[in-house]
Amino acid sequence: MAAAVAEPVAVFGCRPRVGGGVCFVDEREVLHAAGTGCARLHTEHGQQAFFPGREKSRGVQALAVSPDRRFLAVSETAAEEPALTVYELAAGQPPRRRRALAGAELPAREAAVSLAFSPDCRGLAAATGPPEVLLAYWLWDKRRLLATVRLQAPGGGCQVTAPRRGGALRGRDSAQQPAAEGGSRRAARQLNVALKHRAAGEPQCPERARPKGQVSFSPQDNARICITGNGFFKLFKYSEGTLRQMNLQKGKPQNYLCHAWLSEEEVVCGTDTGKLMLFENGELCWQTSVEYRKPPKKEGSTTTKEYERYSEVSCELASEDNGSEQDPVPQISAVAAYSKGFACSCSPGVVLLFEKTEEKEVYKESQEIWVPQDLFTTVPKQSRGQDITCICFSPSEETMVVNTNKNQLYMFTMPSTDLLKEQSSHFAYLHFPLHSASITGLDICIRRPIVATCSLDRSVRIWNYKTNTLELYKEFQEEAHAVSLHPTGLFCLAGFSDKLRFLSLLYEDMHVFKEFAVRRCEACSFSNGGHLFAAANGNVIQIYSSITFENTNNLKGHSGKIRAVKWSADDAKFVSCDTHGAVYEWNLLTGKRETECVLRSCIYSSISLSSDAKIIFAVGSDQTLKEISESSIQHEVPAFDVDYTAVAVSHSKNMVFVGTSLGTIRAMKYPLPLRRDFNEYQAHAGAVTKMSVTNDDQFLLTASEDGSILIWKVYDKEGGVLKREKEVEYAEEVLIMRSDIEEKSQAMLDLQIRVKELQTENDYQLRLKDMNYNEKIKELKDIFTKEIGSLKTKHQILQAEKEKQELQHQSQLSELMNKQAKEMQDLESESNQKLLMENEKYQELQVKSQRMQEEYEKQLHNLEESKSRTVEELTVYYEEKLNEKTILLEEAEEDIRQQLQAHEEIRKQIEEDEDQEILDIKIKYEKRLVEEKESNLQLKGEIGVMNKRLSSLQKELKERNNDIEEMKLEQQKLQDVIKSLEKDIVALKTEIDERANTIQDKEKHINDLKKKNQELEKFKFVLDHRIEQFKNQIESRENDIKTMNEQIHEMEGELERFQKESTHLKLNITQLQQKLKATDHSMHRERQKKQNMEALIKRFKMDLHNCVGLIQDYKKLKYGIRELYTKYVQQLDMVETEEVDVDLQKEYTRQREYLERNLAALKKKVVKDQEVHQAAYVRIMQENVSLIKEINDLRQELKAAYTQVHDLQSTLRLTKKKQAIQDPAPSSELLSSPAVLRLNAQKENEKIIEMQQLEIQYLRDQIKEKGQSLAGQPLLDGMFPKLNLERSHKTQQQRFSGCSDPCQ
Repeated sequence: MAAAVAEPVAVFGCRPRVGGGVCFVDEREVLHAAGTGCARLHTEHGQQAFFPGREKSRGVQALAVSPDRRFLAVSETAAEEPALTVYELAAGQPPRRRRALAGAELPAREAAVSLAFSPDCRGLAAATGPPEVLLAYWLWDKRRLLATVRLQAPGGGCQVTAPRRGGALRGRDSAQQPAAEGGSRRAARQLNVALKHRAAGEPQCPERARPKGQVSFSPQDNARICITGNGFFKLFKYSEGTLRQMNLQKGKPQNYLCHAWLSEEEVVCGTDTGKLMLFENGELCWQTSVEYRKPPKKEGSTTTKEYERYSEVSCELASEDNGSEQDPVPQISAVAAYSKGFACSCSPGVVLLFEKTEEKEVYKESQEIWVPQDLFTTVPKQSRGQDITCICFSPSEETMVVNTNKNQLYMFTMPSTDLLKEQSSHFAYLHFPLHSASITGLDICIRRPIVATCSLDRSVRIWNYKTNTLELYKEFQEEAHAVSLHPTGLFCLAGFSDKLRFLSLLYEDMHVFKEFAVRRCEACSFSNGGHLFAAANGNVIQIYSSITFENTNNLKGHSGKIRAVKWSADDAKFVSCDTHGAVYEWNLLTGKRETECVLRSCIYSSISLSSDAKIIFAVGSDQTLKEISESSIQHEVPAFDVDYTAVAVSHSKNMVFVGTSLGTIRAMKYPLPLRRDFNEYQAHAGAVTKMSVTNDDQFLLTASEDGSILIWKVYDKEGGVLKREKEVEYAEEVLIMRSDIEEKSQAMLDLQIRVKELQTENDYQLRLKDMNYNEKIKELKDIFTKEIGSLKTKHQILQAEKEKQELQHQSQLSELMNKQAKEMQDLESESNQKLLMENEKYQELQVKSQRMQEEYEKQLHNLEESKSRTVEELTVYYEEKLNEKTILLEEAEEDIRQQLQAHEEIRKQIEEDEDQEILDIKIKYEKRLVEEKESNLQLKGEIGVMNKRLSSLQKELKERNNDIEEMKLEQQKLQDVIKSLEKDIVALKTEIDERANTIQDKEKHINDLKKKNQELEKFKFVLDHRIEQFKNQIESRENDIKTMNEQIHEMEGELERFQKESTHLKLNITQLQQKLKATDHSMHRERQKKQNMEALIKRFKMDLHNCVGLIQDYKKLKYGIRELYTKYVQQLDMVETEEVDVDLQKEYTRQREYLERNLAALKKKVVKDQEVHQAAYVRIMQENVSLIKEINDLRQELKAAYTQVHDLQSTLRLTKKKQAIQDPAPSSELLSSPAVLRLNAQKENEKIIEMQQLEIQYLRDQIKEKGQSLAGQPLLDGMFPKLNLERSHKTQQQRFSGCSDPCQ
């Protein structure tokens, strides 16, 4: 059996917080990170292509596309090691891997968070994340690392190194530490933002707390690199195998979040305090602060009002601790350059466009673009509270695409002219609204090609896996944990944190139809028939009717929390699993467990059923895939050091798909392999939470914790599509509310009326304009005819003047030509004379140069002779000095010999004295030696370590010496810088004066605010007076509350009474349901009989039709009729054959008409008989009911009789005992005593009981006979339930025997 092959068709998801997470491949194709790989999306057609990352990838960290759009660089973490891959992009083809670097080939242990290609596309720069940032520069096509720079936290400086083959470069620069005041202010602002997020119920963005670095190349220079981060902005230039810093940071360090090159020399940077800084060649030339932006207000918009109200509440909560309201801190989270200027994001959900101007301010804001307000959310703050992390422009700058921290992608079409610009515009979704948190539920519909998903982002979404589109979505106030689609696709079941909701899927919305009190339902499912649905409530499974919404059954038995539930194909069985390792199979008819398989060591997370519901596939925490059948584990497949989190089985039972905790998908064939025989695909960046196979086995859908959904096309091993038994036809019905239709129809009527009114108005205005324009045309005609006449006369005058001027010009031209010819001749003669003069000068200079050369040769010869003489003199001088030194050496050697002799004599004397001391000391030191040897071994190890440190310190010393020399050179440069700084100080002083003026203006504003405050205090006094009045009113209301409480107690008593009545009614309902099940069973049996009869009639009609075809051949006709007779009538009556008559055909038609009339009459008779029999059957049933009542009355009388007998027996025994005590001899009086009479009465009662039993038996026989007579009528047989007489007879005999035992 061929193993399945899965190919990704579409992906719905976007990975946030990726460096360069969105980029254009061409004008209409966008590339973004999704899952463990990248997705390629066409902006117009919506076509997608997904290519996964490397094996064991944990997700993309950074992306970069080359300037010529041919290459793509991807940084990721694979198998806990950084990896860097360069792909070649081609139109209409999957990316081809060109270069791959991993593990030891990379200089850092962490994956790069920012990548950039050089302008010639050969160089690649990469930067790792904080706290220690490493900048690396590669020649990627030759796989050669050119240089690296290590940037530490503020105050730590940076260290520049280069690989061994490219030489060495070591340098340091110092960065100033941030001021204490600035740090405290920034911390206070971040605290306010955190409080505001907490009040609004939003998660705080992790990238704000820990920003990443960014690296980029100059757009025209391959050697210039810019890198920014927390506390540093540095420009480097690559030269002679090293990266040298070009700029020096001035002022206190800033937390630079992003930057972009505007030209070859200009770089704009954004900080976490909302400042935009423009640097030219590393010098700050322009700076501005951007304010925090709030969404624009729109009149009549309920969503914006709600948004404002929500934001006001959150701001008030954030400002409680501070005592005064403050705006949130703006942050420049993303910057991108384009031809007219640059775009940046300063607040959540907004992008500002800045354009270059010729005024004092270099760049000025021209437009703001907002993320669209989501109309389907119940929390308006969430839709726009998204930080924009990446901005990119298309090659023609017609389209701008942004990525947010909530996995969303938006696009904006740039206006072609300034006239089309609006001050405030809105983005549109690039593809669809995507999930921004872990997906917790996924379910596929049977009758429609849709899939439902729910997520912890509080949303439920409906996707179409055929067209790869989002059909519906809605956000709620609670987190969704489970979802299930009705087989019709018109309803949906969603489990939230507070309730289980039954949703109607309308044309444009989801309507909550019913709510159930099931908290945190993590597993729910509709039956395949759609008439029931199951919901997990803790460790109990509740079965509800999807028609009446009544709780029909509660399945109890699980000890742990239920994780998954599955229905069999016929809805007769039901399988569930829990966190305590139990897998149960339930029978819904009985409500009991049929099979069970318990493994306490495993926490199950997902189960799946085969199409025949005989095999259960389960996965859990023990890293195995289990095949469970007949209450036992038949087979286990190991996961090889990962956890299986989800499982799905094809309906053809040929394929098994499993999701892992690493986000990969494994495809196996069935029967399950014993070895590692499966196809593994890189898919998601988080654990796979849910997966499912479509009913036609064509698609596999998977969902993950990273919020992405992948649609896979399933093929066989040879690459062909799997065969289907028949084509699936999908339904196209859609629900819509009556109120919506009425509103739309009313809106259409209003619009039609409005259109008619506008048409009449337009016609009237057009007539008026026509009249006005006709008058104006007449006036203009008159004016223009007059002007034309005057212009004609002018034209004639000008033409005459033109002819005169032409004659003058011709005469002037001839004169000028003659003058030019004369001047040319004069110039030629002068130039010839000059050339002769220059030639003579050249010859003279040549002679002079020959003389000079001879003189220089003579001087060289004289210098060589003088040099040889000086060398000879020096040799003689130094030889004399050598002789003197040799004499001195000989004398020194003699002195040393004498000293050595004296030393030897002294040594001998000392040795004799020391021998005795050594003997004494030897004993002492032998003990110490043992101790010292032990310590020596330890010290040797330490010495080895110290030697290594010494060598490293020596190397550092050499480096420091080199650094000192370089620092001397830098000192000279710094002196020049000091001069420039002095000029800056003068400029800053002027700025201080300007700011002092602004401070005075603000103080005036403060005084105005104080006056307003006094007015507010007066208003407060009035409000206090009103509060006292309200308190007096509260006392009267409290008395009313007491009376209402008493009424509530009375109502509670009534409620208890109603609850008792409801329980009684529920018992009646269960009895009626059991009767209904019995009638359903008999009805199915009768339908089967009816189908058999219809099949027999069809066969008879076919055989009869074949016989009619043989009407011309009487022998074959005879034979066929005989066969029909023997086959269907099963009798052996002989039929006399008649000769073929001419009028046989007419006779046949006449007989057929006669038979049809008889058949119609018989049908009417049957209907009448059925009505008669039905009335008889009802009458018999009523008699049966009356008889049963009589039987029950007789039973009660029997019980009373048995109690009387028992009392009589007890009294009889007592009397016997008393008489035995009084008179031991028997007397004749006992015979006439009342006890004997009571014994006779007992016998009479027994005879009565026997008579009653005989009568009951007789009545039962009559009922049986009546039932047998009515058994031949199939229509009435299934109308009423049969009385199980044998069972009731047995129960009565048991009761009689139980009652007769005490009598004995």
